Amino acid sequence: MKLKDLGLSDWFIKEAEKSQYKEYSLARVTAVHKNQFEIKNEKTTAVAEITGKLIYEAASKTDFPTVGDWVEVQYFNEKTLAIIHSILPRKSLLKRKMAGNTVEFQLIAANIDTAFIIQASDYDFNIPRLERYLTMINEAGIKPVILLSKIDLISAKDLNQIMSDIINISSINEIIAFSNKTAQGLNEIKNIIMPGKTYCLLGSSGVGKTTLLNSLIGEDLYITDTVRKDGKGKHTTSSRQLIILKDGGLIIDTPGMRELGNIGASTGINETFNDIYNLAKDCKYKNCTHTVEPECKILESIKKGSLNEKHYQNFLKLQKESKYHEMTYQEKRKKDQSFGKFIKQAMKNNKKV
Repeated sequence: MKLKDLGLSDWFIKEAEKSQYKEYSLARVTAVHKNQFEIKNEKTTAVAEITGKLIYEAASKTDFPTVGDWVEVQYFNEKTLAIIHSILPRKSLLKRKMAGNTVEFQLIAANIDTAFIIQASDYDFNIPRLERYLTMINEAGIKPVILLSKIDLISAKDLNQIMSDIINISSINEIIAFSNKTAQGLNEIKNIIMPGKTYCLLGSSGVGKTTLLNSLIGEDLYITDTVRKDGKGKHTTSSRQLIILKDGGLIIDTPGMRELGNIGASTGINETFNDIYNLAKDCKYKNCTHTVEPECKILESIKKGSLNEKHYQNFLKLQKESKYHEMTYQEKRKKDQSFGKFIKQAMKNNKKV
């Protein structure tokens, strides 16, 4: 195996050439276990920890390694243990607001080329949730592909309606309907996956992520569980991990996400709701809020029936949430930075004594 098989491209090589840690080795983070990291290079897998300097200089959780990161490491104990000295710049970073009232990012994975958004076509299909996933993915600059699972449980007519609903709210060209049970559509998914490229599986619990992963691997390597009678799945994936497929390509499985919040995702919202964004350009007022103003192209389109009102309402909701979380997050960052400066000054003063 070569590092390019793990996803190392010329872009990362150029970034590594700029680093002050050129004497150390490159490896990719394949799993995270609290304060320890599993890393892999062309020959070995090792357990790694980050340096105190990296911890000390971190301004937020986004400054710590996550699955998919390329890191510069120093090996010990016949390359079974390692110290992470730095993280190479990321081409993409998939993150979300942490569940609950906490205003902080939770890292999902880094350096993903394509994200598979999986929704079950029976009970799970939900346009607002799909738009939330698309917002998160578009904000990260990752290519989205929508996968509709469990098509063996619905009629062809219902499937066509779902496909039509997606096309009406999205410019996504790649939508694949598949069934883990009948294997329909699986080859289409496999044909997308290219050697050296990184993919991730996103979706709620019980939509069939882990079963699909086993199909892509070619064996039942990961545990799956049945869906409850109320249609809600049980968690079977408890942590993120990067898996190397036999035919090339790398895939990251993720736990099911019950809450999916976005912080400061203005770019992702504009790309996800590009139909609304394009209409807004022709509004009479530049500062149009698209709620009450006369000659608002968005409101006019809703009245004409050319713009779906639920799609518009979800746009407003996500926009409001994102701005609120961003404002709160920036306030938190200012407090954290002030406290960090206080600690650093106190440490300097102690050294002088």
